[in-house]
Amino acid sequence: MHTEVKEKPRYALVASVQLPDVSDVEFEASLTELAELAKTLGFQVVETFVQKRSSFDRTAYLGVGKREEIGQYVQRAGNGDEQDEMPPARASSAVEIDVLLVDHEISPSQARNLELAVGCEVMDRTMVILEIFHRNARSRAARAQVEIARLGYMAPRLREAAKLAGPQGRQRSGTGGRGAGESHTELDRRKVRDRIAELQCEIVAMEQERKTQRARRLERQGLGGVSLVGYTNAGKSTLMRALTGSEVLVANKLFATLDTTVRALYPESVPRVLVSDTVGFIKNLPHGLVASFKSTLEEALDAALLLHVIDASDPGFERQLEVTDTVLREIGADDVPRLRVFNKIDHVGDEAEQAAWTAELQQRYPGCVVMSARRPEEVASLHARIVAFFRQDLMEDELLLPWSAQQLRGEIYRHCQVLEERTEEDGSWFRVRGEPDKLRSLRAQIYPGSQGREKEYWEV
Repeated sequence: MHTEVKEKPRYALVASVQLPDVSDVEFEASLTELAELAKTLGFQVVETFVQKRSSFDRTAYLGVGKREEIGQYVQRAGNGDEQDEMPPARASSAVEIDVLLVDHEISPSQARNLELAVGCEVMDRTMVILEIFHRNARSRAARAQVEIARLGYMAPRLREAAKLAGPQGRQRSGTGGRGAGESHTELDRRKVRDRIAELQCEIVAMEQERKTQRARRLERQGLGGVSLVGYTNAGKSTLMRALTGSEVLVANKLFATLDTTVRALYPESVPRVLVSDTVGFIKNLPHGLVASFKSTLEEALDAALLLHVIDASDPGFERQLEVTDTVLREIGADDVPRLRVFNKIDHVGDEAEQAAWTAELQQRYPGCVVMSARRPEEVASLHARIVAFFRQDLMEDELLLPWSAQQLRGEIYRHCQVLEERTEEDGSWFRVRGEPDKLRSLRAQIYPGSQGREKEYWEV
């Protein structure tokens, strides 16, 4: 008989310091986001501890009183004394708190001192994000980039780990070692540096390979490029699947997509349009990760059009919009034409509320699209708008394809929109719409040796 094995629930506490320059709304939004990140990692947040301070405590991030309060909570929960605070399913027994999540990046010594004070593992915001990236990376490039970011994060923390290990963990003899009396920490840090250098070489080689493949792809066929960008969990993957008819991972989790996925717009159009999904943005994304994941964002630099996907149902969408704009500016993609797409409008109340919010968004962001990726008619409307963007620079032309050059017929259909075709005595006559460069190239192939007349034709 098959019995399903349930994973043991893991419980977390969240702690954060609110500095004077951080508004209540922004502070709450950040805490909510950390709870979502925790959920993505498989933790259930059972309690949140906040403290207002003029600055972080230098030794352990939180003040002494707050550290004691959390330490007592962890102890009581382990003894089963926090019955009222626990989830109903666990209220009758002791609950072990696995981790304290801190809503800022803290130093190695602060993390070590906080762990000693509260009696459980401490993970800062950066470590939480790195762990999610590590679990979700699928491709060789994404795995290498995550490993670099993790190693860069861990390197300065090796010394603190050695302190916890005690005197015997810090020193080694010179016999067989790389240097007399060289410490384990120094050896480990050297290994980390060597591994980072090795991974960076691998990434450079992979990037070169990817650029070559992309160049070949663009050479082979006239393609328009669209990149979906936006905050993590804004519905980019759902929209990608709706626009391309492809099976891409869709999950209600932060950072479900780490690797760039490229698919053709479906139904296919002329010119053919490729759509790529990119890694989601997040507030305070560690700089090491912005750098590491630049390659997944490079699709945005190559794109002719960016679809900036925003969750219309999220009260904090303005802050998310700002984060995306900042990251795009950082990678130099802020001058790429952009279309704002407010997704998930179906998550906003009833029909009347949806209509009112749609009108307000369209007034605040002229030219934006407000839609749900789950409504086929709205997806079709966005599809038409994307195709119209790529057709705005197309020209109409007439081509007579002689019977001796019928092998070019496939080229005409591949690169142009054929508006009309008829058979004539000298060959096939086409009225087409296409990119000026592509039409010029086709004319050169159909009428070799007529460059002079071509120049005259294009000047008219």
